[in-house]
Amino acid sequence: MPEKKTRQRAAKKKSQSSKAGEYVREEMEHIREGKHGARNTKQAIAIGLSKARRAGVKVKSRPGVKEEKATSRKPNPKRSRASSRALKREGHSAASHSSLSRHSKTAAHKRSSSSRSASARKGARTKGAAGRSRAATKAARTRARHGS
Repeated sequence: MPEKKTRQRAAKKKSQSSKAGEYVREEMEHIREGKHGARNTKQAIAIGLSKARRAGVKVKSRPGVKEEKATSRKPNPKRSRASSRALKREGHSAASHSSLSRHSKTAAHKRSSSSRSASARKGARTKGAAGRSRAATKAARTRARHGS
């Protein structure tokens, strides 16, 4: 069950993907806190997206993956317990900053150059002047820290 503050933060967002991002963020926090673990970053993100879908966020599935239809069946308690116990046995490094960074880099690498460029253009367009200024300051700080 998603936390109340996550549902409130998600409700403030405009786009469905931003709403889903709040649930993924909550999942990362849970893994860092030690509530449970995840085998890898991809699994951690998948758990967050699954929570978002159950909360009613219309998240697109990957191309070629069939959409799951919602059923009125109650979840099997034995299976639920087994999956949560399995997650508790997993590690917590899936939500580390380095793992998330590595995952985003490999995900970006799989996309085409034009796709990445279009995404960056859209980001700049929807960010607004204050947002762009904040992003530029952050980028400058990162460059200074890494010495490039």
